[in-house]
Parts: sequence; C-alpha cells; structure tokens
Amino acid sequence: MRRPRPLSPLREHLRDTFWFTPAVGLVGAIALAAVVLALDNLLIEVLQDDGEYGTVRSLIKIAEDTKTIVTTVGSAMLTFIGVVFSISLVALQMASGQFSPRVVRLYVRSRITKCTFAVFLATFLFALLVQTSYEGDADPRTVSTVPVISSLTCVVLVLVSLVLFIAYVNSTIRLMRVSHVVDRITHEAFRVLDRYEYGSGDAPVLPEAVAEAAHQGRAGVLRDVHIARLVRIARRNDAVLRLVPRIGDFVVPGTPVLAVHGGTEPSRRALRHTMTVGVERTYHQDPAFGLRQLSDIALRALSPAVNDPTTAVQCLDRITQFLAAVADRPLGVLHHRDTKGVVRLVQELPAWTDLVDLGFSEIRGCAEGNPQVSRRMMAALDDLWWLADEERRVPLARHRTLLVQAVERTVPEAADRAFALLPDRQGIG
Repeated sequence: MRRPRPLSPLREHLRDTFWFTPAVGLVGAIALAAVVLALDNLLIEVLQDDGEYGTVRSLIKIAEDTKTIVTTVGSAMLTFIGVVFSISLVALQMASGQFSPRVVRLYVRSRITKCTFAVFLATFLFALLVQTSYEGDADPRTVSTVPVISSLTCVVLVLVSLVLFIAYVNSTIRLMRVSHVVDRITHEAFRVLDRYEYGSGDAPVLPEAVAEAAHQGRAGVLRDVHIARLVRIARRNDAVLRLVPRIGDFVVPGTPVLAVHGGTEPSRRALRHTMTVGVERTYHQDPAFGLRQLSDIALRALSPAVNDPTTAVQCLDRITQFLAAVADRPLGVLHHRDTKGVVRLVQELPAWTDLVDLGFSEIRGCAEGNPQVSRRMMAALDDLWWLADEERRVPLARHRTLLVQAVERTVPEAADRAFALLPDRQGIG
C-alpha cells in the first residue's frame, strides 16, 4: 500500500454527507445537457449548410419517436425516486433497530447509494432540459435544432439508472444482513489502522508546556483534526503540539484541547479550523470506533428482547480479527513529523489494554447463560494470547479469569460449566 498522507479531513466529511454527490450529479446533468444540445444545433447547421435536408427530415422523425420516451422519463423518474428511497429508508430503519443506530452511517457513506441517487436525479433533470428543446417546426429547411443526440443520451442515462438500481437494491439488501454489516464495519476500522500504520517512532522528551489552547467552538464529539495544518503551525512556532483529548472524546467550550511544548504559543486565529467537532463519532481518525460498533451490535443481540447469540459470535470473530491485527503494532501515542523528521504533533491513541477492554468487557458481562458466546470468547482469548507478547497478555489473562468466574458463579452444574468454558471458534460447533 502507498503511504497515506495527512490530508485535510474534507474528503471524509463529504463522505459523511448525503447532499454532495447528488448536487454534483445535478450540476453534471446541466453541463451534459448544454453540451449535447449544442451538438444537436451544430449537427443541424452542418446538414443544412450541406443541403442534406433528407437527413434532417430523418432525424426529425427519430426525435419524434424518442420524444415519448423522454417525456415518460421526465414524468416518472421523480416518482420512482420517491418510492424507491422511501422503501429503502424503512428497511434501513429496521436494520438500525435490529443492529445499532450507528449502522445508518454505512448507508450514508455507501458510494453505490449516493451514485444511484445522483444518477436518478441527473436523469430526471436531463429529461426536463431535453423536453424544452423540442420544436414544433417540422420543416427541415427552417428547423433550428433537432434533439437527436440528447434524446439518445437520455435513453443511455435511463439504462445506466436501471443498472445502478439493481446494484442499489443488492447493496440495500446486504445492509440488512448482519454478516455484511459487521464486515463493512471491520473494513472501515482497518482503513483507520492503515492511516496510523506509519509515523510512530521513539517517543521524544517533551519540554514543559508553555501554554494550552482551549476549545472555542460548540460542544460535541471531537471527530478529527487537520494533521497537516497543525504540523505546519507547530513548525512555524518552533514548538511541539500535543492533542489533549482523544479522537472521539466529547469536548465543551473552555476545555484544553492543545498543549504547546516549547517555542511560542500559536495565535487563536492560526488554530482556527484545525479541529472538527460534530454530533457523533466518525471512522476518519478514530481507531476504536469500529470496536465500539461491533460491541454495540453484540450487546443488542444478547439482550433478552433479541436473544441472538450467533450474531454476538460473529461480532467476536471480527473483534478478534481487529485485535490480532494490532497485537504487534505500536499503540498509545502517535508522533507526526514535519518534512525534516522533527516531531511536531503528539496524538494519543487507544492503547492495547483500552482496545481489549472495549472489545470484551461488555460482551463478557452478557455472556452469562450463553455458552455459545463464552466458548467463542475463550477461543478468542487463546488465539490472542499466542499473538501478543508478555506485556500485552496481562489484560487477556484478566478477561479470561473474569469470564471463568462469571460462568462458575452463574452455572450450577459442573458439566455445564466445563462445556461453557471449552474454547470453540464457532461458539458451539
């Protein structure tokens, strides 16, 4: 993989919105209509200049034949959009109620969903623009435009819409399946790991903090920081900036968010727009958010109202996969360096113990009375035990001990206790 760059979070912010891609689609429809209608005008002018009036008459007949299609598309596409997406939102609501409300983010970030919506709207707008270009003049000598190319383009857009509709339905149905949901969450979590794979090194000795910058915006969850901009600010002030809260923390106005070590304190204006605060956490720079969602899905599956331990086992599969991937990686603190290799920004990340606790603590508390879950968790702890070094085995041993104690406390029969504590990667076979 190529080395990721600490770019602005703008791209991720746009992925978390649903308006940008459809807006681009509408602008593209206007531009495409302008181009193809200009080509129609140019084609007729060239044919009339060459005296090809028979060809112009044939094009007029073709345009009249396709006019019905264009008119139908213009009148039916918007209704089709409303019906399709209304049904999809109902299905999405059912999925969020069954798994977790945070799975709505998967729908919003889905590229196929946004592209489908954008193409549907673009087709509708394009059809309306083409309809305005039809003329009542059927004389090949005096007609100024015949929308042949634009009509054929509209037909092509309809075919593309149908293909995207099939892909969209398939994507929406997959979003209602728990296996696909946990796979998507895990994929997003690994994308965050790829961002943080580079840049960690020996921890520098930081001088005493000379100042602290307080949060001045609205209260909310710290979604991400503009790493490149903070590094440039620290380099200009010959300082080292340390991010006080972790990504995903809730910050309120007045709380310190940046500590300045050495150099001079950056101005408040320079630090403006270096952090983004929102109403919920995002995947962009939050390596623990994926585990949080997997844990939420597992907890809801183990609730008495749902009682679906198999879903909890699937979540444990992915939690184990994620923890196995970070078992030998440096965690805890990330150092961002400038072009000369000097550390300019220090960012705290979840440590190994934090991730293990996030992945297992709450699920372990609900594993009592569910041997399928306890057996899978025992197998997960065994697998991670062999992957982790001596120091990182401490939280694994603690969770194993607590799980054994919980089963011994709640399961009266010795045979049932032995069965519930037998490691099994499938839960129960």
